[in-house]
Amino acid sequence: MKRSPARDLRLAPWSEEDGLTLLHRLNTPKMTSHLGGPETDEKVADRHRRYLALGDGKGQMFRITLDGRTAGSIGYWETTWQGEQVWETGWGVLPEFQGMGVAADAARLVIEAARAAGRHAHLHAFPATDHGASNAVCRKAGFTLRGESTVEYPKGNWHACNDWRVTLSTDR
Repeated sequence: MKRSPARDLRLAPWSEEDGLTLLHRLNTPKMTSHLGGPETDEKVADRHRRYLALGDGKGQMFRITLDGRTAGSIGYWETTWQGEQVWETGWGVLPEFQGMGVAADAARLVIEAARAAGRHAHLHAFPATDHGASNAVCRKAGFTLRGESTVEYPKGNWHACNDWRVTLSTDR
């Protein structure tokens, strides 16, 4: 379990026991407004299965906890971006924990985890250009803004996003 030194904020590996419940709590209109809206129960269950299946060097999802309470989710996974194999990250923090620096602290921990995985030179985040909070998380966590781009998420839904990147290794 990864831990933030500044407070009792931890990243716990995704699990069968509490992951699906957390995904349902994060699947609200407010929480998904920058992601194309809530998913069906079937899609949430599929996402949970994909998160559980990550491994073998393909990435890792985590449950964020603060003082022992579930605060949200974060993770990293493989993707191809502009012809390069990279890690991508994304997060969701439950409303009662927003505005407390939870996402930025968790992003710093996920950067460490992706760096320790040693597989790719870069970790990217792609928040919507109009999502001020997620763009601020990237800035506070040490990502560098590379510019605006367009991504497809979910499938069939193209939207403007910012490409933020952290260099994990210069060896690749």
